[in-house]
Amino acid sequence: MTLNSIGLDTGKTKVLADELNQLLANFQLYYQNLRGIHWNIRGRAFFDLHVKFEELYTDANAKVDEIAERILTLGETPLHTFEDYSKAAKVPVGKNISKDDKAVQLIVDSLSELLKIERGILETSDEANDEGTNSMMSDFITEQEKTVWMMKAWLGETV
Repeated sequence: MTLNSIGLDTGKTKVLADELNQLLANFQLYYQNLRGIHWNIRGRAFFDLHVKFEELYTDANAKVDEIAERILTLGETPLHTFEDYSKAAKVPVGKNISKDDKAVQLIVDSLSELLKIERGILETSDEANDEGTNSMMSDFITEQEKTVWMMKAWLGETV
């Protein structure tokens, strides 16, 4: 077993970095969706949602950076082209969404997909004894679960 400079098995960190790159691609698409609905939202909920969507895309942008830097910390290269993101992303694409309920549903659907990926990474990082990635995923999951709950409450639904 070969260890990298932070004491983790390089074979396991390669697998982990690949999973993190998948998350990175999905977060980039999620970020773009948030920008689109922020710009295009219409209706009586405009003022509240416009601000909320900006808050979410600002947070997503910061997470994109955290994910890419974690990949680099593990000794790998983060994806960085739209072509790579498009190939790897599973988050639904939100095009020309201006209606409030459709925009919020897009967020719920996107976060649900991100949570699946993050839970998988959490398992892989646990197996690799990678506390840094494990901690990052735990923080992401906790925050996103709460956002899903709030968005579902706004839609008048339960989790």
